[in-house]
Amino acid sequence: MTRETRTLPALAAGPVEMPFAILGWGETIARDTAWNEHSHPFHELLWNEQGASTAVVGERVWTITPTLGLWMPAGTLHSGLATVGTRCRAGFFGFDTMTSISPTPVGVEITPLLRLLLERLADTELSSGSRAVTEAMVLDVLTPSSHELFLQVPTSDLLRPIADAIQRNPGSSRTLAGWASHLGVSARTITRAFNAETGTSFARWVAAVRAQHAVALLTRGWGVDAVAEEVGYRSASAFGAAFRRTTGLTPGAFRSR
Repeated sequence: MTRETRTLPALAAGPVEMPFAILGWGETIARDTAWNEHSHPFHELLWNEQGASTAVVGERVWTITPTLGLWMPAGTLHSGLATVGTRCRAGFFGFDTMTSISPTPVGVEITPLLRLLLERLADTELSSGSRAVTEAMVLDVLTPSSHELFLQVPTSDLLRPIADAIQRNPGSSRTLAGWASHLGVSARTITRAFNAETGTSFARWVAAVRAQHAVALLTRGWGVDAVAEEVGYRSASAFGAAFRRTTGLTPGAFRSR
């Protein structure tokens, strides 16, 4: 099955005519779909009912799931990717109805309450009074989360081959020393480059790649043991510990329901 590419315009932040202060959108992805780099005049909350998708801003990559969404401020250029079967959801927030909860993209925990309120707003028969109350409740509970599945992708000639290889195969056992030997440089050189470009160490960056890949598998219904093996851990307990250190959450938080 070929990937579908959707092209959207890059629009500046600003007020636009909307039927509601918060406008909902939802779609079950029929085939792997990529969105070009684009931007909206309104703020956007991205989340999924099922499955995992990604959003990219520059060299930063976020994973979006049923429990962790992403706030995208109006006018922010971003692209995206969703695989077949993902049930994508979004809420569009009028630029002139609220102040963005963050000046930059930020993770948002999709709590049961927030999910219920957003689903209620999808009811086109909702009275104007009930809609106004529900929208106010959404704005009241909508806050940035300390948890987010975020990855800063390095772009230098030295690190890009490493990043590409690890993203293609998160379960690779090649170590920092192994990469240094393969590339003919010192481990210290790679370590310094990773810290400079990503703000974190090689080991933590690999753990973040593995966590993002693991979440995609967990949301598809994979078992924890199988995911642990797929992303390079010798046991489910080792995987769980590394996953919690990276995300602050347990793998069970992302299991398909």
